[in-house]
Amino acid sequence: MGSSARYDFDAVVDRRGTWCVQWDGVADRFGVDGLLPFTISDMDFRTAPQVLDALRSRLDHGVFGYTDWRQDDFRSAIAHWYATRHGTEVDTGQLVYGPSVLSQLSQLLQMWTAEGEGVVVHTPTYDGFRKAVTGLRRELRGVPVGDGDALERELARPDSKVLVLCSPHNPTGRVWTEDELRGFASLAARHGVAVISDEIHADFVHSGRIHVPWTRVAGATRWALVTSASKAFNFPALTGSYGLIGDPADRAEFLRRMETAEGLASPAVLSLTAHIAAYRESAQWLDAAREYVAGNLELVARRLGEELPELGWRPPQAGYLAWIDLRPAGVEGDAELQRVLIERERVAVMPGGVYGAEGFVRLNVGCPRAKAAAGVEALIRGVRAVTGRTARGVAG
Repeated sequence: MGSSARYDFDAVVDRRGTWCVQWDGVADRFGVDGLLPFTISDMDFRTAPQVLDALRSRLDHGVFGYTDWRQDDFRSAIAHWYATRHGTEVDTGQLVYGPSVLSQLSQLLQMWTAEGEGVVVHTPTYDGFRKAVTGLRRELRGVPVGDGDALERELARPDSKVLVLCSPHNPTGRVWTEDELRGFASLAARHGVAVISDEIHADFVHSGRIHVPWTRVAGATRWALVTSASKAFNFPALTGSYGLIGDPADRAEFLRRMETAEGLASPAVLSLTAHIAAYRESAQWLDAAREYVAGNLELVARRLGEELPELGWRPPQAGYLAWIDLRPAGVEGDAELQRVLIERERVAVMPGGVYGAEGFVRLNVGCPRAKAAAGVEALIRGVRAVTGRTARGVAG
């Protein structure tokens, strides 16, 4: 019996009417209400029971005054997690705190770049990075995942100042090897480029892969690691993230900006509570959730293999987001497929163009298996509709 049998991930939790972006906000992105969503990267599962118990206990206390994140319970929980989960000792003196990973990214970009300077990212690119970089009037410079020559070319440009690394990578689910990461660090150091490593998907690495935290490979680079337990344990609505910054002066400046310029000296106490319970008590739940999601991804792989074998699709190395290249099946752009999925299939699936790659989709299967099955079947029917195919063949 797998570990996921201890928890009921098949249970349907009705998220409608909870101000939920994925379910209640679907019309904001897709223009139509009532679609079955496979969109923004949160899961439809309740968070770990230990996290819920800790939150209830804190709520029962009844006083929610200003809070200090620097307390030992929070710091030691992070150190415990990295030691037990990632085999890595972290220096808790390097810790910083922010309301979200993207807010940390924004502050670091403002510290380390000026308007017009270059920020290098791997493509396809998480749209939050694109918005943060271009919103600050920095130049987004994309290099394809796996193209080392393009990466060095962009890092070597005199006004390229930061490499924003998504580790593991969103949307592809790529888990960088230690050799790859050391190569990135070497290139960054050689060209005087700082590295911001977003590792929010690190705790959802699948069997056979190992996440290597940037702290283990940073070397002589100017660096920051930004992350949160909210992705793996599914509590992003509580807000809250933390980071590690290597240079003491950079760390002090970051904290100054957060605490004075941004007025964020006091964190959300329920976020701290959830982080501590997740990292101290909820490893078994995470293993079970990851195992269950791996089953969903295998379902997607099996059905695509049966109906659209030319895709050659395989599950990602990390995460619950199925990044699917539909071009081998004849889907070149996003518009027609999206029209069919929305109008005929009544599902919302993220189009690849959001990440700079038309002809792809990103299907979120962090959900009960019945919903995941409905999503992949709708996608298969949508592809058939726009390419003129019938089941297991081409219309003749």
